[in-house]
Amino acid sequence: MGRDAPTTGPEAVRPGGPGRAGILASHRRSGCGACHGASLEGGVGATLNPIEKLSGVPNSLDPSFLIAIITNGRDPQPGDPRQTKMPVKGGATISEQDIKDLASYIIQANRTGEPPLTPGELAKRTIFFVGVGIVVMVFITYLLAQYNMRWIARRAAARRR
Repeated sequence: MGRDAPTTGPEAVRPGGPGRAGILASHRRSGCGACHGASLEGGVGATLNPIEKLSGVPNSLDPSFLIAIITNGRDPQPGDPRQTKMPVKGGATISEQDIKDLASYIIQANRTGEPPLTPGELAKRTIFFVGVGIVVMVFITYLLAQYNMRWIARRAAARRR
């Protein structure tokens, strides 16, 4: 009894599923990340997580819409957030299965909650907590210095007696 793929556990992935191991390879091979960013945060191309709303498109996360855009490309439309042309198949030859996987990956990325922090947001949050840490350390140092000075004064007074 031969089986093509496991049906349970972490190995079980439907065709067109976002968990396929080749999805990142497809993303890199097709050059999608060059325009859309490694985490789909956008750049030259549209932001795909969270996906940008396009004029004249009722649901940007519709699988057939995503597959059509990846397969056929898209010229910029009036009102689009970015005026960059999406090349056919991302400018490289990728398989139909890769296109389905990429569409599924984009949909799944938009359902998992918040997108990853941008480098600027991460830096702002880090600076805040580092600043708070420095203020706390200075305050603790001040308290220890005050305690130490009292201890030295008491010890000096005890020696004079």
